[in-house]
Amino acid sequence: MAAPRISFEFFPPRTAEQKLILESTWQKLAPLKPDYLSVTFGAGGSTLEATRDAVQDLSRSTRVPIAPHISCMAQSREMLHDILKSYQQTGIQRLVVLRGDRPDGLAGPGPFQYANELVGFIRREFGSFFHIEVACYPEIHPESDSPQSELFYFKQKVEAGANGAVSQYFYNPDSYFRFLDECSAAGIDIPITPGIMPITNYHQLARFSNICGAEIPQWIRRRLEAFGDDGASIRAFGLDVVTALCERLLQGGAPGLHIYTLNRANASFLLWQRLNSGVS
Repeated sequence: MAAPRISFEFFPPRTAEQKLILESTWQKLAPLKPDYLSVTFGAGGSTLEATRDAVQDLSRSTRVPIAPHISCMAQSREMLHDILKSYQQTGIQRLVVLRGDRPDGLAGPGPFQYANELVGFIRREFGSFFHIEVACYPEIHPESDSPQSELFYFKQKVEAGANGAVSQYFYNPDSYFRFLDECSAAGIDIPITPGIMPITNYHQLARFSNICGAEIPQWIRRRLEAFGDDGASIRAFGLDVVTALCERLLQGGAPGLHIYTLNRANASFLLWQRLNSGVS
């Protein structure tokens, strides 16, 4: 079996200590030959400048392609165009384009309210220069009214010019495969890469999942709760669970894996080792 395609996601550092942690993390993961490293932003675009700084630092320090996140939180078309132009001039060719988390769920102040509008703007301004990934939600975005509306909005992003998609993380592979079937029936044929969240801290995972609507299956939740504060057991169990999930996804035809690192290398590195243990 060939080595799986993989990408890693980071959040931009805001302190000198966080910057050192991120540097240590990407230096350990970059040699694994990922397709790209992506850099997020905070809710409401709160880390816009930090994102741009992190992207520039990474692009100077590694030959792995960098993919900055772009959201609807830009305050003007001119501001967004300038950001994209600076990325283009740096040689950045991949973007992850999202609506972004709105503060308190309110509409953003800028000219774009939805990701499909942002994708369309980028295509009009820069043609096919950027490879654009968008988000999708096999278990349904918490603000979506129904699976049908989820699929409708996703298709709008595809029709606006998305090249591929990265999913929200999940632990039930059937939700991903069912979503692929629904996309195929709707005429959506772009690659959909599953997002993978390593399990290292149960309380943190539960908090994230409550916010984004990702389901933690009861059999996983109950076992994690039973470990209490035994971090080593949580990490070992989590590695087993996520490895089995990734193997099922890859065997089922997933085009690759997008790992949410939370700026920590060990869990992602161990997962990569497990997945590649039988690769010749």
